[in-house]
Amino acid sequence: MNTAAIPLIEFRNVYKIYHMGDSEVHAADGISMKIYQGEFVAIVGQSGSGKSTCMNIIGCLDVPTAGQYLLRGIDVSRMDDDDLADIRNQTLGFIFQQYNLLPKLNLLENVEVSMMYAGLPRHERVERARAVLERVGLGDKVRHKPSQLSGGQQQRVSIARALANNPSVILADEPTGALDSHTGRDVLHLLQELHQEGNTIVLITHDNSIARQAQRIIRLEDGRVVYDGPADRREAVVNPDEEVAGA
Repeated sequence: MNTAAIPLIEFRNVYKIYHMGDSEVHAADGISMKIYQGEFVAIVGQSGSGKSTCMNIIGCLDVPTAGQYLLRGIDVSRMDDDDLADIRNQTLGFIFQQYNLLPKLNLLENVEVSMMYAGLPRHERVERARAVLERVGLGDKVRHKPSQLSGGQQQRVSIARALANNPSVILADEPTGALDSHTGRDVLHLLQELHQEGNTIVLITHDNSIARQAQRIIRLEDGRVVYDGPADRREAVVNPDEEVAGA
């Protein structure tokens, strides 16, 4: 773990409460955690555990009902919508299960889109887009449309798009969920390579074998942290009696 004094991501007693009629649903029920620059962390849990809520808060797509979310020591939960949008565009790189590519644009243009909001001139956008597509092994397909690619290649485009703005955090939400096991392993291997190059990776998953690819696991149940530690310990997985596959 990086021993920097200030965590890159910190939750301080975070609650997310939804009101359903006369009852309350605690999607996050007092979650505290710290993630440091350069870590590869998996947030894992079954449906309803709170992992998607954590992802939305980390990704500035939602804010806590109570508690604090700090990014590099700054309280994100107090920011307005414009500030949150700036963080999403400049500090966070998103990788989603369904790729979210624009079908009418070629790969170069799909990656460029992520940089337009940052106000970069077109020549710089093109240069960066080419570089990150090369990095994920698609440098020879920059003029292809998404429909001309396999699922694994489309996910690589989404990874390139996530890298384009040099984000502080790469936030991967079930990035192998739409892929076969072989292609999924390739994508995980690429994420591990990015981590080895110094990138901070936060992986959201329900799958123990996917979570095990991280250095550290934060396991959630019913909106609470029930484990936070090395990925290779028995108690790190959702069901310790489950057979955990290596990759």
